[in-house]
Amino acid sequence: MKKSKLLLIAVCIISVIVYAYWKLAIPTHRTDIQSELVMLGDMDNDNRWTANDLKLIDAFLKDPFTASGDFRWRLDLNKNGLIDQEDLDILRALVDSNGDPYVAEEKAQARKVAFPRPRELYRYISDTEYRTQPLWALSYPMAKDSVLEWFFNSQQPINTTYYKGKLNAAVYSEAVRFDQAWHKRQPKLLPIELDYANQKLLMAKELYESGEQYELLLALTELVEDAETLTVRDSPEITLKILTFRDHLRKVLCSALFADVEEGKKDWHAVLKQVSVYIKSDLGLDYDFETLGPPRNLTNLENYLQRAEWQYYKSTARDEDFRALVNYAQHDPRYLAAVSRTNPRHQDLQVENQNLPMVLLFREALRIKHGDKKKAVGLLDEAIRIPYGWIKSISRSSLPDSVALENFLLPGNKEDGADKSRHWNVFGGLCLYKTPEEAIDLALKREMQDLRNENYTVDALREFLRDMIANLNGMYHVMVINPNLLQSEQTL
Repeated sequence: MKKSKLLLIAVCIISVIVYAYWKLAIPTHRTDIQSELVMLGDMDNDNRWTANDLKLIDAFLKDPFTASGDFRWRLDLNKNGLIDQEDLDILRALVDSNGDPYVAEEKAQARKVAFPRPRELYRYISDTEYRTQPLWALSYPMAKDSVLEWFFNSQQPINTTYYKGKLNAAVYSEAVRFDQAWHKRQPKLLPIELDYANQKLLMAKELYESGEQYELLLALTELVEDAETLTVRDSPEITLKILTFRDHLRKVLCSALFADVEEGKKDWHAVLKQVSVYIKSDLGLDYDFETLGPPRNLTNLENYLQRAEWQYYKSTARDEDFRALVNYAQHDPRYLAAVSRTNPRHQDLQVENQNLPMVLLFREALRIKHGDKKKAVGLLDEAIRIPYGWIKSISRSSLPDSVALENFLLPGNKEDGADKSRHWNVFGGLCLYKTPEEAIDLALKREMQDLRNENYTVDALREFLRDMIANLNGMYHVMVINPNLLQSEQTL
């Protein structure tokens, strides 16, 4: 018996020693971080600095914004967030030294020129780290023939020391990017597209002349997105009519008619009668809001099948997809500039702050989902969903939170929360499952149902119009956006 006790004690002591040794002495992987060693300036990924890297750079300089993000990131050798002359000088010095960074450094020191230490030219990058794209800061040889000549003629040297300089650098980079896309698109633009672009260019020039650099940056970003991704060629005839109807709804919001409703001189019937007039003139559709039915036909099997497909794309969004989207929204300078446009409470009456950042988010979701629009809509729907207040049996605290509300800034003013973003995405996504006319019909019925539920108050009427503006923006852009447009048009 005594031997058994001693044996048990010995086993326990040995077990503790073995466990302690295993826990404290044996090396373990304590993180799941996966990293890549990146050689800055190695543009062809052959782990050397050679003349071929310079050849690739020469081709890149002629068409810089079609290169991959990784390519542009590798070219920022001095890591100042710009693609500038010093980056090119460093790479040429490395190539002239047969790819030996120590020799290149010695030559630079002999000339009393600052040069990166060899190890500064290497970076370990985790696979989850967002690679912020450097801004274009080189001179632009096509400036004299640019549609933005009025901007390039007075451009000052890039200096990012202060906020104003950083803003000017972003504006310059966006201007070059737009001009590159414009040269490719302009010869093939439809007359209506050219007219629309000229209106936006005139607005950009006015912003420049008035010194509104931040608004100019966003105007140029919008022009870039239009030039790189939008065309109504081969689109349904109703596509551009959607924008006409949207602009008329904005007009209603600022009209004397709506002011009369706010002052109690008229009621909601007058506003919706005017909306019906615009629906007829803009879209060729007849609507009587007083007899409008419910948004969903519960006897239609196709509706359930489409909803099941939508839910499938939402549910199959992967964790890494969410991480990629969150990384983009937290770090991308273009998105952060666009989403930073807000107003004091209740002053974004026409929902003007919301569309551009949603366009950028949707384009990124498309990139993550390899161009599949249904998957991109599903990813965004999961990311920006809001608790459904009409699920009465579930307490609000138990409903799912929004990924976006917890992780990145959403478009539009704070009082709108995720609501307008979800309207943009949901009704845009509906155009992938139904015809544009069916999507518009469902949107009008859905917003009318909300208006009835709110007893036709002025605030509810205002939100009816604002929600429809967000819906129409989403419909147009989800239908039309093609992130590969420049490449496809070059092959025509």
